[in-house]
Amino acid sequence: MYDLLKRLSDAHGISGYEGNVRAIVRQELSSYGDVRVDVPGNLIVTKKGTTPSIMLAAHIDEIGLAVKHIDDNGFLKFVKVGGWFDQTLLNQRVIVHSKDPCFGVIGSKPPHVMKEDERKKPVEAKDMFVDVGASSADEVSDMGIEIGTAISIDQNLVRLAGDRVTGKALDNRAGAALLIEVMKRIGDIKPTVHAVFTTQEEVGLKGARTAAFGLDPDVAIAIDTCIAGDHPGITKDESAMEVGKGAAITVMDAGGRGVITHPKVLAWLRETAKKNKIAHQLDVSDGGTTDATAISLTREGIPSGVISVTTRYLHSPVEVLSLKDMGSCADLIAHAVRAAGKWF
Repeated sequence: MYDLLKRLSDAHGISGYEGNVRAIVRQELSSYGDVRVDVPGNLIVTKKGTTPSIMLAAHIDEIGLAVKHIDDNGFLKFVKVGGWFDQTLLNQRVIVHSKDPCFGVIGSKPPHVMKEDERKKPVEAKDMFVDVGASSADEVSDMGIEIGTAISIDQNLVRLAGDRVTGKALDNRAGAALLIEVMKRIGDIKPTVHAVFTTQEEVGLKGARTAAFGLDPDVAIAIDTCIAGDHPGITKDESAMEVGKGAAITVMDAGGRGVITHPKVLAWLRETAKKNKIAHQLDVSDGGTTDATAISLTREGIPSGVISVTTRYLHSPVEVLSLKDMGSCADLIAHAVRAAGKWF
């Protein structure tokens, strides 16, 4: 699964500009079902069967930036697209997605000329800019860069020790890789399965909401990442999830403000994991949420749950996860889909 994950992680596709990632998914799954792209850009792969109808959703967008202003000297001011922690942005190398994409770096006022009180404060994104090497606004224009041009972090997936890898956008290219893997594994089964590679999750769960409305499935699983609590600086009270301990099954996220997993869905996933001896852990969080929140509130309500890969340093360019955990997630999803007819 590493090679597929690397292709997806190294690809660039911030919210609303997911085309490069969507092309990889289409290439991988063109012969595994009926493929279409809807109005918001969700790529939907359907294996037609009978009942139940299952929606499996994995978002393919990543957090990024967009050009807000170009000053006279050719520096780009930007807005954040999605949930950045400002300190992770400073001094990163980026790709500016003009017609001919170019490199840039995120800079700020150097500490050498800061006043003492300024050096004690983190630099905020509003005080940063992107330097593409241009000397004027006209030169930037000649490079094809304009207001609204998307910007993403320039980072590649690499291996760490053991089965660990690090790279950008593992939230949620890991989920996309899992969904591709599952669709290749399940073969001909009784349920109808809709694999939905959703757009604009990081800016409001938008693609999942419209796709769920159109598909109106009997049950849904979002495939995503969740916060690891197994490294310095975080306590088990804040997150009990550990990298290497298997698939994470969400009980509740965002303290209930997000999804509260439907009891039948939770029982389905837990029993499937237990019966097939799949390593897993239960996740209750007060943090972020997933596509499952939007799906569960669509139409009259859709029973929904989440299976996640526990990931360190989420929403940074150096996220870390375990390939073994990804394997556990793939096993759980595939077995759950095969067993769905007994539950729904």
